[in-house]
Amino acid sequence: MNKWTNLLFIPAVLLASCAGEKKEDNSAVQAAAQRYLDQYSQEYQALYYASAEGQWTLNTRIVEGDTTASAAAARADEAYAAFTGSSANIDSCRKYLAMKDKLLPLQVRQLEAMLFMAGNNPASAGEVVKERIDATNHQTELLYGYHYMLHGKEVSTNDIDNLLRDEKNISRRLDAWNASKEVGTTLKDGLAELQRLRNASVTPLGYDDFFAYQVSEYGMTSQEMMELTHQLIRDVWPLYRELHTWARYELAARYNEPVPDYLPAHWLPNRWGQDWTAMVSVEGLDIDPALKEKGAEWVMEQGEAFWVSMGFPELPQTFWDKSSLYPLPEDADYKKNNHASAWHMDLQDDVRSLMSVEANTEWWSTVLHELGHIYYYMSYSTPDVPMVLRGGANRGYHEAFGSMIGLASLQKPFLENLGLIEPGLQTNDTLLLLKEALDFIVHIPWGSGVMTEFEYELYANNLPADQYNAKWWELVKKYQGIVPPSERGAQYCDAATKTHINDDAAQYYDYSISNVLLFQFHDYIARNILHQDPHATNYWGSKETGEFLSGVMATGATVDWREHIRKSIGADMSAKPMVDYFGPLMEYLQRVNAGRTCTLPESI
Repeated sequence: MNKWTNLLFIPAVLLASCAGEKKEDNSAVQAAAQRYLDQYSQEYQALYYASAEGQWTLNTRIVEGDTTASAAAARADEAYAAFTGSSANIDSCRKYLAMKDKLLPLQVRQLEAMLFMAGNNPASAGEVVKERIDATNHQTELLYGYHYMLHGKEVSTNDIDNLLRDEKNISRRLDAWNASKEVGTTLKDGLAELQRLRNASVTPLGYDDFFAYQVSEYGMTSQEMMELTHQLIRDVWPLYRELHTWARYELAARYNEPVPDYLPAHWLPNRWGQDWTAMVSVEGLDIDPALKEKGAEWVMEQGEAFWVSMGFPELPQTFWDKSSLYPLPEDADYKKNNHASAWHMDLQDDVRSLMSVEANTEWWSTVLHELGHIYYYMSYSTPDVPMVLRGGANRGYHEAFGSMIGLASLQKPFLENLGLIEPGLQTNDTLLLLKEALDFIVHIPWGSGVMTEFEYELYANNLPADQYNAKWWELVKKYQGIVPPSERGAQYCDAATKTHINDDAAQYYDYSISNVLLFQFHDYIARNILHQDPHATNYWGSKETGEFLSGVMATGATVDWREHIRKSIGADMSAKPMVDYFGPLMEYLQRVNAGRTCTLPESI
């Protein structure tokens, strides 16, 4: 309530004009809120750490038939869920948010983040949350404990990926692609159960469905997110259409086959057609031989050295002691998650990575990408950033900076600096640009179209299990222009062969948003800090670049992401820098494709 100074013998008019309005004293309610937040943060960190340790063990040591790890992970996950979703915490968050005008902005942001976390684990959902945790952990074990078989022998996903990247024989390619999809049949029932449980977990706090819940972290509705992702597809569609046409003719010639209207899935160098970079080799820029000579450990060491060269600290010794960085020995009696990831175990100093690093180009950029996440974690692990806000400005920010470093790590000046290519090497820069487009542009229709729309259908529209595969291939054809080698019936679940569908659900649009952000930030760094061509940069040793990145990352989620990007680079989120970056390639492809038949529609 506003109060006026009560002075005797002074006319009210003079009082109003001279004394003015006192600010209301909100210190008591702010202090009470802070006590609650401090108490919450202390318990939250401990439970988060225990949950992360349980998941780390579950993902790094998978022993067939042994349920010890999954049981331990479930107990830790349930304790974390019970705390974040407790009625007491939900009621307290709502109580303080009801008087948010009396609180400090940082307090409000913490309470909103806490209420969001509660939305996935509300006590009012009862046993559903426990069932969802158990189902998720079981799905993880099935996925990463799966025995991939090819020609009667067990193979790893690295083996399959290598075959799809290098094999020229169509028959052997088909065998490898089919082998990669068999795991989906094992996961289909589990996905149906997770579909039900994920939706049932979030509806008690008022979310329409699990997709809507995940999107809400961006401050958006499902429809707003769908409109955004569709716009990103429209932005890149003219270039993607040219890439698709080029790929059809290129691969038909490579395999001595007629040019197809749509790309057969097993023709492409990636299990899901999300990355076509292996189709192009730029003469002189094949760094695989140099990397193989140096070894996987060198790749990891140089990843750290790069960040240190920009002024960041060395990785803590615990990173090297506790991470799982390389493929398991062939005689190992257990398996591990084969998908690269970075982990902020305790939201403080314990940072780790789970990878299977080999000395090749793909893992070179992957290492730089994952260490981007690690250094992001380290940047905001400070007293200025509360525990519950130790994340990116939005979820796409984390991927953006990881992918941006991955892009920069393959540009010629950067590679010259490390002695991976000869100084002053003359290359076909158009082909280099094509190779980059086969990664970043090709990923947009996949990420914004296939993955996002499938999960929207899965959760928002409760897609029936017997329609999973039909819907999946409908979307793959529409957005990627890819078709299966033969009919894929309802018994298959090819969507579930993608890791994120199982264990990082309804968030794949993060990657599309990150691609847009990475080109915006890369363009800004190249032009305004390095004063270099965005196509040929070298971040190595640039302390100014490191200072800029550190400043952007250090805020964590304490800021509004829209305001943050405007403050950082003076622009709203836009795909224009990405489209402009590939402008010269568009002209080249139009010349190459002249006279060829384009089978994708002009607009989508």
